[in-house]
Amino acid sequence: MTFFNFEADFVDSLRCIPMIVRLKLDTCGVKLKLAEWNHFSQSECEQLVELPCEKSVEVNIYKEYVSKLIFQHTKNEASLLSIDPHPPWLNDREIPASITIKASESQTEISLTQWSSLTPLQRFALIKLTKSQHENNNFLPALSEFGLLN
Repeated sequence: MTFFNFEADFVDSLRCIPMIVRLKLDTCGVKLKLAEWNHFSQSECEQLVELPCEKSVEVNIYKEYVSKLIFQHTKNEASLLSIDPHPPWLNDREIPASITIKASESQTEISLTQWSSLTPLQRFALIKLTKSQHENNNFLPALSEFGLLN
């Protein structure tokens, strides 16, 4: 299981959706709302953390499982998202503009060498942290955790 230090305030209880699960949700194309996540049992949340979601078969299994959980707990069908065939977190040769802009707001510059040295999950987390208003306070701690602060 991979959790980040900036997620430490909630990963023990899994009261929020950790980045590893959010990456898998984007990979399989399911939108999971926090209210839906909070209906799941601790063991179901742990399953969503642990289940693989990289190979085509795994992605389909993951999508079916999370969709089943959403329906089982809420009686609503899962909301589906389009899947980006070339997501920016898998591109280690181009830093998304949102990252450059957000880093510069923190008086930090991320080089292409630094960007390419990050794992896809770390790149995913930085991208998500530039988009979500309520998580912007985790962008700087993430930069620090990933060794990107000047």
